[in-house]
Amino acid sequence: MIGNGKQDLAVVVVRDAEAIGAALRQALETAGAEERPGLERALAVVADAAGVPDAELRGRWAGHRIRAAGHQGPLDAVAAVKALRKAEPGLSLRQAAQLSREAAAREAA
Repeated sequence: MIGNGKQDLAVVVVRDAEAIGAALRQALETAGAEERPGLERALAVVADAAGVPDAELRGRWAGHRIRAAGHQGPLDAVAAVKALRKAEPGLSLRQAAQLSREAAAREAA
């Protein structure tokens, strides 16, 4: 078998939660009384989003891509992996299989 046996998943999860939170905190410092409740709620939403594990974010993304490609069956089926690789040709078979498993785990939860 060729390769190092590692599960290299080259899908980058981008999070802007820290920058968004900082911008909201800055806005909250100068906000009037009528704006404060909305900004405080927005800060809570950003804090919740920042705590989501990377696997869940990848699973959400993969599930959307699989469904957008027209696959309606189980997200960890061979047909789902094929649909994901067709939608995202840069993914290796290993990456697409891992992503489809994460999508299925997210859907099951």
